[in-house]
Parts: sequence; C-alpha cells; structure tokens
Amino acid sequence: MKSVVVRSVSKLWGDARAVDNVSFDVEPGTLAVLLGPSGCGKSTTLRMIAGLDEPTSGVIEIAGKDVTGLTGSSRGVAMVFQSYALFPHLTVADNITFGLSVRGTPKAEMATRLAKVAALLGLGPLLARKPSQLSGGQQQRVALGRALIAEAPVCLLDEPLSNLDAQLRQELRHEIRALQQRLGITMVYVTHDQTEAMSMADRVILMRGGKIEQNGTPADLYERPANIFTAKFIGTAPMSFLDLDGGRVLGLRAEDIAVSRDTAQGVHATVTSVEYLGAEALVTCTLGERPVLARTRGAGAPAVGARVALSWEPAAAHVFDASSGNRLAIDPGAAIGPSHFQTLQSQGSINA
Repeated sequence: MKSVVVRSVSKLWGDARAVDNVSFDVEPGTLAVLLGPSGCGKSTTLRMIAGLDEPTSGVIEIAGKDVTGLTGSSRGVAMVFQSYALFPHLTVADNITFGLSVRGTPKAEMATRLAKVAALLGLGPLLARKPSQLSGGQQQRVALGRALIAEAPVCLLDEPLSNLDAQLRQELRHEIRALQQRLGITMVYVTHDQTEAMSMADRVILMRGGKIEQNGTPADLYERPANIFTAKFIGTAPMSFLDLDGGRVLGLRAEDIAVSRDTAQGVHATVTSVEYLGAEALVTCTLGERPVLARTRGAGAPAVGARVALSWEPAAAHVFDASSGNRLAIDPGAAIGPSHFQTLQSQGSINA
C-alpha cells in the first residue's frame, strides 16, 4: 500500500491553475521531494496533502484512504512549516507537546513521547527555554519535534530550512535525512533548492507551472534528464547547450567536459571567465557564440582569454529536441563526442 497517492489533482484560484492534473505516489518509509522554482505549485500540492487546501478536482489518498474533507490529524499527517510557528509564551516542552495536549493525550504518555523526541533531536537541555532563547536551528528542531511527537505515519515539510544560513542548512538536512531513515517514516519535503533535493531524496518530483516535469530518483534526473528544463534545473552548474542539425540540441554538463591547453585535439574554444572555488574552478568558454561551462581543478584553471580544447566522452552527451525540449533517444554508436562534433562543425551543421 502506498503512503500517499495524489491522483489527477488540480487546484484553481479563479482562472489561475496553480496545480494542473498532478499525479504521483509515495512509497512507505521514503523521502519524496517536491522541487521547483517559486510559483510552480509544490507548496500548494503539499497543502492539499495536509488538508489545508482542498483540490478543485482529483483524489488524495493516505494509507489507502480517500482523505477528502478530513483535517490534518484525521489524515494521519504532521507538518513542519517554513516559519517555525512556535508559541513564544510556551516553553520548548510545551511547544512540542501542544498538539497532544489539545487532543487530550494522557500526561504520562506525553512525557514518554517528549523524552523520546527530545533525545532524538538533542533538545533535552533546552526543554525549559522559550523560543526567544533559541537559535534558528534549535527552533527548527523544536518544530520538527512537534511533528514527530504526533507519531503520524506521514510527515510533511514545507521549505523547513530556507530561513537558516548555508552551513546550518547543510547540517540539518543531514540530520533530517538520518532521522527519517532511522524512524522509517514517510516524508514529503518541499524545496526550491536542488542541492537539498538531490542530497536527501529517495525520489524527486520536479515541477514547473503546476505540472510535473520529471519524477524519478536523483540519479534519474541528473543522468537522464527528461527535458531541457530538468537538465538546466538539476546540477550545481547549469548544463550547456549547443544547436545541432535537424532541430536537435546537444547538452553537456560542466563536470563531463575536460579543458586542455593543448589545442591539437578537442573542440577549440576561448576562455571568457574563471570562477575560482578553491579545489575546483568553473571555467566559462565561448564556442562560436555560445557559452560552455567546464569544471577543472582550481589550481590548474586556464587564464581568461586563453585558447583551449574541450573534450568529453560521447556517452556523456545529452541530445534534446529543440522544439519540444524533450530528450531524444540516441543509439550509442551515434553518440556525439568531440570528433563527431567537429565533423558536424566542418559540414556547417552546427549553429554554435
């Protein structure tokens, strides 16, 4: 049985279609990430799973039950918000147990659950403090504790780390992932940060304009992007694109391109900028009129203005249809490596 089933769900605000016929399943005990740019419909989808908004059409099931019209607690879900939503006048302990106390949970059971959650999240020494006495990371742990103490089978998280600094975000995403795996709970996690999605998720559901662009493992989205949008959105440096003949587009990832000062072999290009990142550098080259990004060792990066040769393994090349943007299936024998690219260039089949 699936933990969460979203089937043909749409949400309209007047004439605006915030979510457009979205369908996906979430397996029990997995972490699924709804990923995409602002306004893509990911938070609206999460709110509909939580019962905070009702779909205009479609069905949502949790643990095999249609949850239309049910509240969050009746649905068997708990939620962590972007804003920690803590009560400033309550202690950490009372914030964590607030939902249980409202539902009339016996005090002995509340105390047992609180001790367990506080130990999991390292909140034991902070239980008597008020939210104003906590750091941002500690407040987010309290918000997470409030969700976990409910012992709901599904936990929903709406951009929970976006208010934190970069280092703390990295620490907490590791903690949340480890906690999810240790407890074996199902999580649906919303973020616009593809690094969060790729490092945490069992499955990534990439959205744009209210629709799903691709639904797969992080490796699926990185190694076989379904379309140009996915190829651009996924990756710490955006994929570079070059026009080919026949309405095709060649896509290359920066980490798959080797840069050499020996211009005897490879595709000739000119370095236009170098972004030094320490152990590595992101080198922008101009190939014809198109920018191409390549990742090199930081200490060995070429200088701006240098003439270089670019090369890549043919299997690393991605080819897309220029009009639809969709990925094209290419026979391995016809994969486009540097030699093939140079042949097309000499034939005037490359518009770069």
